[in-house]
Amino acid sequence: MSAITVQRVIGIVRTATAEEAVATAREMLAAGLRTLEVALTTPGALDAIRETVLHAPRDAVIGAGTVLDEAAASAAAEAGARFLVSPSLSRTVIRAGHRHGLPVIPGVASPTEIVRALEMGADALKLFPASGFTPAWIKDVRAALPQAALVPTGGVSIETAPAWIAAGAAACGMGSSLTSGGTSEGRQRVERLLTALSATG
Repeated sequence: MSAITVQRVIGIVRTATAEEAVATAREMLAAGLRTLEVALTTPGALDAIRETVLHAPRDAVIGAGTVLDEAAASAAAEAGARFLVSPSLSRTVIRAGHRHGLPVIPGVASPTEIVRALEMGADALKLFPASGFTPAWIKDVRAALPQAALVPTGGVSIETAPAWIAAGAAACGMGSSLTSGGTSEGRQRVERLLTALSATG
């Protein structure tokens, strides 16, 4: 979790093939990103996680995204994932991740779900989809729940990410806004994002 909050961004790799996922992940890592997840909706995602982990820089943290059940959580852990992200709130996913010693970031969309997730032992909370919220929402919620480490995901762009962080987000989850247009353009976007976030303070 400390690695996730250093750069304050989780790159999301979701592609049509495992080979594309590995190539995309390599470009993001080469651009300096150190935390990313491979979505299990990617065909061959577990193979992509294994390959990415095998060749990633030593300080990189590779996780699995779209983890929906206990079986997926265990399979991701066995593939080498070091954290799990889910679009929904599942006690079984949190328990399975913790049995493997992995932090789990479940999806939430209300203060009630935030409190429930914290009670279940969630390590951070994926605000999803973030396109339905604003940075001011996070600021207001954290006034009452300062212990909530929120990670807005879905609709966050390079331009809006600094505002989310300034409002109190622990990190931002970003996929197509970083990776669309091919690996070369994706690499440039990652570099721009890291520069923008470093200026946030």
